[in-house]
Parts: sequence; structure tokens; C-alpha cells
Amino acid sequence: MTQEHIVIIGNGIAGVTAARHIRKLSDKKVTIISSESEYFFSRTALMYVYMGHMKWQHLKPYEDHFWRKNNFNLVQDHVIDIFPEQHQIELRSKRKIHFDQLIIATGSKPNKFGWPGENANGVQGLYSKQDLELLEKNAPDNKTCRRAVIVGGGLIGVELAEMLHTRKIPVTFLVRESNFWNNVLPDEEAKMLNKHIKSHGIDLRLNTNLEKILVDENNRVYAVKVKESDEIINCDLVGLTAGVSPNIEFVKDSKIETNRGILVNRYLQTNYKHIYAIGDCAEQRENIGYRKPIEAVWYTGRMMGETVAQTICGKPMHYNPGHWFNSAKFFDIEYQTYGWVFNQPKEGHEHFFWKHPEKDICIHINYEKRSRKFIGFNTFGIRMRHVFFNQCLDASATVDDVVKHLHLANFDPELYKTYEKSIQQAFKTQQI
Repeated sequence: MTQEHIVIIGNGIAGVTAARHIRKLSDKKVTIISSESEYFFSRTALMYVYMGHMKWQHLKPYEDHFWRKNNFNLVQDHVIDIFPEQHQIELRSKRKIHFDQLIIATGSKPNKFGWPGENANGVQGLYSKQDLELLEKNAPDNKTCRRAVIVGGGLIGVELAEMLHTRKIPVTFLVRESNFWNNVLPDEEAKMLNKHIKSHGIDLRLNTNLEKILVDENNRVYAVKVKESDEIINCDLVGLTAGVSPNIEFVKDSKIETNRGILVNRYLQTNYKHIYAIGDCAEQRENIGYRKPIEAVWYTGRMMGETVAQTICGKPMHYNPGHWFNSAKFFDIEYQTYGWVFNQPKEGHEHFFWKHPEKDICIHINYEKRSRKFIGFNTFGIRMRHVFFNQCLDASATVDDVVKHLHLANFDPELYKTYEKSIQQAFKTQQI
């Protein structure tokens, strides 16, 4: 009997998690294809290599022999076409590989919006291993790169700003919104981040759009033009960080159904039962609660990898990501969110906001006004326990119970100051 062959396109967190769990559950033949790197690495830690906190080899969670030990066949190549009916893919090297079941886990790519000059030398995103290597060439120091312009006010943008700041490279940050990340955060947190980013010497320009990138006779960037004022900003690097979109161009000519991403059901199957899509490139046909149909988040990619492995190994499982949570870092402010705190309050919802009078520390709680059911929690500068909020959301706890027992959520080291009493008093005052 021929051994079943599982092919995985992409060796990010989603694809590699699927491979690991398939191996735990079976002895199926597994091939992982990636044109980015030979071995899996932690993408979220790329910035720390540039900042000098880690070395490249530190980003690999597994020793190189791990892949041989688990009998994974690694192919470093680029998939250019999929033939679903023939159960076959074609690589850039013209090699063709047959599969019994296929998992597409190709992640995201930086957005481009047709700006003049966006493909010039010195213009780049920050997503892949190759992007990091290119950044080392484009901005090794503040002599080679005298100023950088970053376009787009999201998480990757602020990471790039922090990276360049550690090498003393001046940064101008163009954000088209009225506040940083205010398509996600309520105004209170967004305005606090405006101030915090500026306090680190970043030239943050709000309500500002890029019109075009100016290039010299060698097709290298030397400046950008701002749309609103016609201002010319001289620079040696332009970082395009205006979000990401699913990396699925090679799928478009196949009969696999797509929208923005590859359309999947709750089993993460495409319109072909033997082909799956997971991670950033997958788009849910039906939204799961308030979640977006495409989630470019590390932990959801990992969850999808575990889920699809169960289904492929004969234990069909629905994808169920549970309660929304996320975390990030804005220079030296840590951010956590649990449940849902919307940038604009929804009808019937009430918000409670508390900020430290001197420090960049705050919380924001969202709850149903009539029932007082707790819906979500944002925290900046205070570490909170995931398990506490998960239990509160599972139990449909009231906001009053959450605030009353807030000390149970505190995850700060024991010698750090706590703020529960101040928060509880402010909450009590708001209710009067």
C-alpha cells in the first residue's frame, strides 16, 4: 500500500504546526516546501536580530536535526502552480510533486497601493527573512541611512520604527489616520500611543498620506512626497508597512476558490476536500463571532495547524479559536487585549477607561450597558493573566465582578506597584 503523501506549502507557524501534529498522530509522508528559509524560524522575533538582542540561529525553535529525526522532507523552492484535479504542484525549478492532501500555509505579503516608485531600491517591507537581510543592506547604520520614512500606522510599522531607532537612524512615520492604530484602538489609547511614539524621537505625522516615492537615475529612493502639503522629505529608506494581505497569487489561476484569501469552511477545507488553507492566507467563509474572516495572528495560525492535522489524520475537527486575545509591544509599553474592545463603541455597549495620572499605563473595559456583561479588556503597561479573563468570558461574568477581582489578574512581578484600588475607585465613581 502506498504511503499517503501530505504536502505543506509554507514553513511558518501554521504549516510547521500542522506538520508536527500530523507526525504525532501518524507516519504519513510529509513534505514542507518554502522559498523563504530552509528551517522554520520565529517570525515575531525578527526585529530582535536587527536590534542586536538575538542572533539568527536563536530564532530557530528546533535543532536542524529535528526535521530529519521526524522524517520531514524539506524542499527549498517556490510553488508557481497548483493542479487540484491532478493532485499536483509545480515548482519554480520545473519539478512537479504529487500529493494526496495539500495544506496551503503561505502567509501574508506587505500591501502596496500603486505608489510611484514603490518598487525602487531602498523601498521594502518587513515580513520575511529576506526583508531582514535587505534591511541590513539598506539601513546598516545612520551614515548609510540618514533618514527613513515609514508608511502605515500598524504593528509592523512601529516595530520598524523601534528597530531603526536603536541604530540612531532618524525616522519619519506617515500615518493616514487621525491617531496611531485608531482603526483598532479607542481614541484614548491611540492618543496615548501618539505621545509615547513621539517621546522616543520619532517624527510621527498623523493625517498624512504618501503621494509618491522619488527615485534617482539608479532607481534608488532619495525622497518621498507628502500628498497633503507637497512636502518633500529626503530619505534613504522607505518602509512600506501599510498592512498585509494573503500571499495567494500562485493560486489565482487554479480552480481553488478565493476572495481576499483562500476560502475555507470550519474544517479549513477549500472547495476541494483534499486541499486545505491555514494561517494568514485562509479566509473563513462565515465569520466566527466578531472575528475577522482573515486573521494574520501568530496564535491563530498555530491553532489552525493543530486543527487541520486532526482532520487529515482521521479525526475531523472544527476550527474553534475561542475568545479573542492578542498582545504587542510599542517601544517599552506592553499591550494586551482579551475579548472585544472596539475602536468605536457599539450600540448598547458601555466603556470604562482609566489612565495613570503620570505614566503611560491604562486600561479600557467594554461591557453591555443593560446586562453589565463583561465583553472585553485592553491593558497598556500592566501585565494581566490570560486565564483570568478567559474564565470571566467563559462565565459571562459581569463587569462588576471583573473589577472587584482584578487583583487575581495581576501578572506583574510582586515588587511592582499595583493599581487595583485606583482603578476600582475610578470605576465606582463612574457608576454614581
